[in-house]
Amino acid sequence: MRLDIRSATAADLDGVLALHKAAAVVPGGLARSPDEITADYIEGAIGATICLVAAADGVIAGEIHARRESPAIFDHVLGGLTVAVHPDWQGQGVGSKLFAALIAGARTLDPPILRIELATGAGNLGAVRLYERLGFQHEGRQIARGRYPDGRLEDDILMGMLL
Repeated sequence: MRLDIRSATAADLDGVLALHKAAAVVPGGLARSPDEITADYIEGAIGATICLVAAADGVIAGEIHARRESPAIFDHVLGGLTVAVHPDWQGQGVGSKLFAALIAGARTLDPPILRIELATGAGNLGAVRLYERLGFQHEGRQIARGRYPDGRLEDDILMGMLL
């Protein structure tokens, strides 16, 4: 099946919403729980500096978005990055393709983006390995940053990439 990566539009709202809700059910899939994923949240994601979807036969298999940081001293940074891949599409390179397109798109922005940053749960080893393969570097660790519904705490790994 052919996977097309393209900019998200307002017409993608329902598909991206369904994708995020499906990904949020999987442990470690997203930081947000399904009830935290609303149409308003998805509208904001689609309105980010870069928001891309991976679609196959009209079905959205993945989405990635990030925003130019502010104030002006940080406007060379793309942050607030979130990537979601539908559970049925995980392990098939969708995330890698979305990241490649995001990085390529970031390189075209004016004023230039010089840095992309993200955070991921320390227990999400698959994501950490993916980000390392893409060229992100470990930059720090936030101790007990995430708290799961059962009360368990998890560190966040901070990673960055210079373009």
